[in-house]
Amino acid sequence: MARILALDMGEKRTGIAVSDPMQIIAQALTTVETPALLPFLKDYVAREPVTTIVIGDPRRTREEEPIQQLVKRTAALLKKTFPELTVTLHDERFTSRMAQQSILQSVPSKKKRQEKGLLDRVSATIILQSFMSQPIL
Repeated sequence: MARILALDMGEKRTGIAVSDPMQIIAQALTTVETPALLPFLKDYVAREPVTTIVIGDPRRTREEEPIQQLVKRTAALLKKTFPELTVTLHDERFTSRMAQQSILQSVPSKKKRQEKGLLDRVSATIILQSFMSQPIL
């Protein structure tokens, strides 16, 4: 089987998580600068079989914010760049809060907890695990 990638988009950085080939376990992969995301994904997809890219959808009740616009533009770009892959949005509400709690509980070093990309990677992992846990209709 092929892997599923999940993205936790930010204006500066994007956290990336990946499933195992059996699509059972989600694990953090890396954090990349958002402008470098497309070249990174092209390289990764060329090396690893991927079926789906899941992008965290920051749904808000207020007006559309810049990050929501970035997510929509990125999804459209990825659909055009990778027409053979499924590109889907997945609700990411509260993943940052869940990631912060997970980091506080599992990373003892304050210095490591403050690493810039850690929250992004953990959030992407939570998005991917949530996506893989939903029932197939």
